[in-house]
Amino acid sequence: MSRHRRVLSMFAACATTLVVSLSGGGASAVAGYDGQAAPLPALGVLGANFNENLDQLDYPELRTARADWVRGFYALPEADQVPPERSGTIVALHDAHARGLHTVLSLKFPLAGRSFPQPGTEAMDAELARLDRVLPLVLGTADIVTIGNEPFVESIPAERDERLNRFYETVARHVIEARERLCGSACPTHLYMGALNRLDIPANRTPAVERYLRFVRETPELEGVDLHPHVPDEDAIQPFLDYTLPRLRSDQTFLVTEFSLVWYWQKHMTDRIPATFAERYRYAPDTQVWQVIGDAIAHPLPSREWDDLLAESPWFESKKHLLRDEMARFRSTGRLAVAMYGFRQVPSMTAGWNANKPPWLLNSVFATLTVQPRGAGMSAPGYAWLDDFRSLQ
Repeated sequence: MSRHRRVLSMFAACATTLVVSLSGGGASAVAGYDGQAAPLPALGVLGANFNENLDQLDYPELRTARADWVRGFYALPEADQVPPERSGTIVALHDAHARGLHTVLSLKFPLAGRSFPQPGTEAMDAELARLDRVLPLVLGTADIVTIGNEPFVESIPAERDERLNRFYETVARHVIEARERLCGSACPTHLYMGALNRLDIPANRTPAVERYLRFVRETPELEGVDLHPHVPDEDAIQPFLDYTLPRLRSDQTFLVTEFSLVWYWQKHMTDRIPATFAERYRYAPDTQVWQVIGDAIAHPLPSREWDDLLAESPWFESKKHLLRDEMARFRSTGRLAVAMYGFRQVPSMTAGWNANKPPWLLNSVFATLTVQPRGAGMSAPGYAWLDDFRSLQ
């Protein structure tokens, strides 16, 4: 057995013991617990991001990509509709863990349509009570839990101030206390705050963001912050690091559980398709990129045709080594814990497709919805990503 597999087995056994303890009525804190998790089994790794679709894990695809880290998010309001232990996300988390995969789970608080509950109120008590139904199923199983998914997106714009800070600080302290109470010594679950968006735009570096990072820096149990650099250009990724890392402790690391050039792709959706592609596949010469993608959504294309569309489009072909280049950037800091890249096309990416819909589906390592499957239930890879994803493992 390789050293890497021995480490995987060690952490799987540790977390399984914790899950059994929790299912038996809770675990008491172990004497001497210092609030710190056991060391991460790896640093600087690249994994597969599934967002809200962790229940769509496809193990043959993961093996093909050599991926042994997976990530999804859990939206807390779901606990009011489906018992957390029956949630597709939580079930998939445990299944992946049982198979020896490493897992990252983001706790999502979708508050774009209502005000932040504030500490000491009944609304906050209800929020924390809901969280308490989820944490025993997560702590000790997930390798990493990020507290918050995208706080500065999933909130009312006018409330992205100290009200946001008070809410997330309260939630974070509650999670920290729960981990100490439930998980015991050498807990395998690491805690990060998640995730910051569009820090390449100076106007987004607000006092609330400063306070958010100060709280991360001053809270010993937090190991760092998550970043989501979805940007219109690779040069916009470096400001995330330049702004964030000096504001963390020197011993803290960072996550990048989502990143992409989705806003760059979107600018090219109304480009005409390449003339050579139009002639070869008998499209009208004035056909736009988004229209061909729409055809592929309605009737998945042969893999060769999908690849030719992107390979012959200079705007895409010139960016096909995004994974290689940005992982080099992240790793060069010496402080990357885990990065994740979008792994599968899912229905939310294609619903209501039009020229203005963000083309998240171009990020996916596997083109599950726009390309004909390869047979035996195996999705076809999307163009460009798989080889670099494999080589970066």
